[in-house]
Amino acid sequence: MNLLFLMTDQHRVDTLGCYGNPHVATPHLDRLAATGTRFDRFYTPTAICTPARASLLTGQAPFRHRLLANYERNVGYLEDLREDAFTFPEALAANGHRLGLIGKWHGGTRRNAASYGFEGPDLPGWHNPVDHPDYLAYLEEHGLPPYRISDPVRGTTPGGNPGNLLAARLHQPVEATFEYYLATRAIEHLERYAAGDEPFFLATHFFGPHLPYLLPDSYYDLYDPALVELPPSVAETFEGKPPVQRNYSAHWAFDTIPIETTRKLIAVYWGYVTLIDEQIGRILTRLDELGLGEDTSVFFTADHGEFTGAHRLHDKGPAMYEDIYRIPGIIRIPGAAPQVRDELVSLTDCTATILELAGCDPSPAVDSRSLVPLVKGETPRWPGELVAEFHGHHFPYPQRMIRDDRYKLVVNPESVNELYDLLADPHELANRYTHPEFRQVRARLMRRLYELLRDRGDNFYHWMTSMYDIGVSDYDPSLSAFENDDANAGTTWTATADPGATLTETP
Repeated sequence: MNLLFLMTDQHRVDTLGCYGNPHVATPHLDRLAATGTRFDRFYTPTAICTPARASLLTGQAPFRHRLLANYERNVGYLEDLREDAFTFPEALAANGHRLGLIGKWHGGTRRNAASYGFEGPDLPGWHNPVDHPDYLAYLEEHGLPPYRISDPVRGTTPGGNPGNLLAARLHQPVEATFEYYLATRAIEHLERYAAGDEPFFLATHFFGPHLPYLLPDSYYDLYDPALVELPPSVAETFEGKPPVQRNYSAHWAFDTIPIETTRKLIAVYWGYVTLIDEQIGRILTRLDELGLGEDTSVFFTADHGEFTGAHRLHDKGPAMYEDIYRIPGIIRIPGAAPQVRDELVSLTDCTATILELAGCDPSPAVDSRSLVPLVKGETPRWPGELVAEFHGHHFPYPQRMIRDDRYKLVVNPESVNELYDLLADPHELANRYTHPEFRQVRARLMRRLYELLRDRGDNFYHWMTSMYDIGVSDYDPSLSAFENDDANAGTTWTATADPGATLTETP
């Protein structure tokens, strides 16, 4: 089985026609969804590029693989996976697959994609590396003009300095864009693979629609801002929310930008999505022309989402909202009937799925479950909740999240916790954590999160043991054993079934 893995960066799920957007033209991804399985509740394990991509590589949750931050904003975490870390390309190569990766790597600083066996140009940057020799050679080969932008859009920081660049006009034809270049290189790899007899795994990782949105006029102005319905959470007040969210809004200078400019930025983001959809269409068309479609499973997803003004924020960051944690997830396996699934699944689950389709042992992907049974229309037992985590971007900021069919609990150790009723409040404007009527929901989710973190070996649960009502503790978090003398060295701790009981000593 060949595998084609298509990935975008910072991509809102609600920008795709197949996920319900009535305005944005995404015919190629819509067709992929119509002929495959569309997952409606597909989540990233963490809404930041490098850790999410490392989870895809390893099939492990971020706390386990420990690559916890992007290198350009690193705050002291690892910058590369450990040498002994399991990665799926290692298993695929051992099973006879050729490996290709075209596009964004962002998986470490010292070890690049080639370190893991991938063929393709070395493109490690967090934004379009428009000065890369291979891209410049592509422009020269095709007689295309170099990168140049104008009309930058940015806010103003509290200190009066220019804010982060959000968008600009790109003075190049579409054929010169980095997205077109990546699709061209991917097609060249497909053509080489088609000429051989070995199975292949080919990933194409687009750098967009990550901000800044740098587009030719034809895409920058493709959508009328009047079509844009601002996200309801643009009315965010941050009342009852962790203060870091208000600070992060100031970091992105949201309130210094006119609301109509925000509307235009969303329209430009839509144009970026259409540009990428067209390039994906070129790849999928060539796949079929080469006669590979019937032997190739195709994945489409993203590393995480994007705020685009939701909650008065841009980019991603220390707020575990659906805008950045729910992502597109489409998988087409030859012979499997088209369908829509609503199980809670994760980007990390792609690892075990890739391994199964390639005929490899999935066992080292310890936090990953194969999606093949779901894609084939089966009804296996599936967890009713999903856990995600965050460790910081710009600054350390640990968070854990659990969501089930209706509710989401976010634990913020240094601040207020959050509880959202996603049925009654899908835009997560009202934090219900302290509301008495949600006491049972809060207690149930807190206990379940505690259990899942303990089962995983995520030591975040230690904080929860002493700080929150997690019910009866089955270990002693107080270090009381140090108070015992030698005669009591064999003392252990047990708890009764009474939630109000204290731990008792047992010789």
